[in-house]
Amino acid sequence: MEKKSSEKSRNPMHIIFMTVFIDMLGYGILIPVIPLLLADSASPFYLLPAGVSVNTGYILLGFLLAAFPLFQFLSAPILGQLSDKYGRKKILLISILGTCISYLLFAYAILTKNIPLLFFARSLDGATGGNIAVAQAAIADVTTPANRAKNFGLIGAAFGLGFIIGPYIGGKLSDPTILPWFHAATPFWFAAILSFLNIIFIYFFFKETHEVKESASKIMLNKSVRNILKAYTYKDLRLLFLTSFLFTAGFTFYTTFFAVYLILKLGFTQGNIGDFFAYVGVWIVLTQGVFIRLITRIKTEKLITLGLLGTGISILLYFIPTVWWGLLFIAPFFAFFNGVTMANLSGLISSSSYQKIQGEIMGINSSVQAFAQIFPPILAGIIASNISPYTPLIIAAFIIIFAGVNFSIFYKPHKITKDNLEL
Repeated sequence: MEKKSSEKSRNPMHIIFMTVFIDMLGYGILIPVIPLLLADSASPFYLLPAGVSVNTGYILLGFLLAAFPLFQFLSAPILGQLSDKYGRKKILLISILGTCISYLLFAYAILTKNIPLLFFARSLDGATGGNIAVAQAAIADVTTPANRAKNFGLIGAAFGLGFIIGPYIGGKLSDPTILPWFHAATPFWFAAILSFLNIIFIYFFFKETHEVKESASKIMLNKSVRNILKAYTYKDLRLLFLTSFLFTAGFTFYTTFFAVYLILKLGFTQGNIGDFFAYVGVWIVLTQGVFIRLITRIKTEKLITLGLLGTGISILLYFIPTVWWGLLFIAPFFAFFNGVTMANLSGLISSSSYQKIQGEIMGINSSVQAFAQIFPPILAGIIASNISPYTPLIIAAFIIIFAGVNFSIFYKPHKITKDNLEL
């Protein structure tokens, strides 16, 4: 009884939910706005000076979208270790403060058409963007095994909700036809205010969940790189890590230029882009919250194969409609297959792991996914500049389809143990 009372008094769920939600909100806000800055020369918010080819904008767009995952990949494991050494609350405050400042700088960079400052702002957000990892650690500190699935499910809900609302807010707050003072910078002022409020809530209401120990281990600055190298040492999980890498890389190719595709082919405005991504997000949430429960009798490995192949094919189907409403019929299938893949792939990696190292395995998978987000935006920008802004979507589809075919051929059910663990 005393343990339950202690857990309740330190329960950080409401604060953690808000932290993760604001993180995903900020990511979602970018989706309809960034293409207007660098990839749509007809936009009033286009930042490149006259005479500079839009192809240059495609390349800059790719590098800008790569800045955040690059710095997050390098810094997130370090922030996680610092939270072990100095406590969750301090690192959360520093991390969210960095996010808040990055939003302010990004908004100012849009207003002043300062492209280098855009890059600095995204890099700063990535470097301080380990708050989700720290938030998850805080949940683990106070969660009993019986409540673990429920609490981490709430975090998943915060992800989904942020992804739905973020693009919608980004599209509406950047649309001057709604209110004349709305601007491409407005969504980032809004996100900065939310982050500042989150800092206040954490400072006054978040109770430290981790007992700081003087004997905490030494901080490893190369933890992220070590995680990638260590992924190879788990021979029975190599295929799962590779599948996770390919799926994330393909999906990143897709997200980098899909909004550009909507603008160029179907004439979408930022408001239309926000509406559409919110529509897709609703279907993803329905898939993970409702539809997946209806197909539990199907083996996980078959669902992953189905999800990967279906996601890749759905991306190709987006090329068929010639009117905007045609996308509405494809989006539910894309969301379903994408949701099935995300839910089951992470679950299979976890269930295939030796129980005592599950935390380490999931941390390695997070590093693999972060690493997979770095290079696709850069390559997508270069490919779009030299071939077509639609080509990255085709590449995305074939990478994900390849991941599905490769997985279906080579996957064999297993569970790693002390005996088959290669170190």
